[in-house]
Amino acid sequence: MIHSRNRRLRINESIRSLVRENVLTTDDFVMPIFVMEGENKQEAIPSMPGIFRRSIDLTVKECKELFSLGVKAVNLYMKVSEHLKDNTGKEAWNKDGLMQNTIKAIKDAVPGMIVMPDVALDPYSIYGHDGIIENGKVLNDATNDALARMSVSHAEAGADLVAPSDMMDGRVQIIREALEDSGFTDVGIVSYAAKYASSFYGPFRSALDSAPKDDLEIPKDKKTYQMDFHNTREALNEVFKDIHEGADVIMIKPGLPYLDIVSKVRDAIDLPIAVYNVSGEYAMVKAAAQNGWLDNDKTIIESLTCFKRAGADMIFTYFAKEAAILLNK
Repeated sequence: MIHSRNRRLRINESIRSLVRENVLTTDDFVMPIFVMEGENKQEAIPSMPGIFRRSIDLTVKECKELFSLGVKAVNLYMKVSEHLKDNTGKEAWNKDGLMQNTIKAIKDAVPGMIVMPDVALDPYSIYGHDGIIENGKVLNDATNDALARMSVSHAEAGADLVAPSDMMDGRVQIIREALEDSGFTDVGIVSYAAKYASSFYGPFRSALDSAPKDDLEIPKDKKTYQMDFHNTREALNEVFKDIHEGADVIMIKPGLPYLDIVSKVRDAIDLPIAVYNVSGEYAMVKAAAQNGWLDNDKTIIESLTCFKRAGADMIFTYFAKEAAILLNK
């Protein structure tokens, strides 16, 4: 005779929801947003169906709608005009730059929205790299100084947290010190501590034209600073160093192929963990759904719940708006 029957707790939805271990809510989401120059402008991103580049005015409108749906945080990326790009990234800390004006506009229109601007030089670089190039190499320390100036300018514009995604060594400490010295003690750092050199970033780079340029004099990819996807222990090493340097939130990127990393980091630390459901993951689900191979809505909710199950506290995802609508239903 069977005394223990696990199926007793699966009999109906009421019982299943009563014993459910992880629950997805709109409070878990951070929506990445692409911003472009102009007014009343919107451009579709072909490799990311349903995602757009928008001018500041339409970005503000989108943020209002997101907030009404319960999505309370956005992560900002700029499509920088070619004539503003160079090898120093100086446009990144222009007080009247596209990023700074976007932050101000969002905070003025939706004060409760948490604004997390991306901190990296690739959108501002003529080379498409996350750092300053010299003699064919990405300079670490000179790049850190630029990232610190960028972070302070974001804080001055009203950012709640800054999100350095560059993977330079020691940049969290440099940024933290710069924020402290400038009086921004309450501005947090979401550190991309374990960001892997991944093929899943393709659609994102096409959205911002931020892929490394095809030039024999510079690295052809980002493997000299982003992590080798074969490694696990290295991720923990990076995480512990960023915590020591002053990170407030730890980011793991990409997401679905790296749930093992999320789980291992969750077991090792008590800080909040963010995970990035990246553009390639989004594009795969959308392509499969458009071909009728997957159920779009069910796959979105299942995928995002997996991040919670693995131990993430917040999810950066292009599905944020769509998932919020589904959850609100």
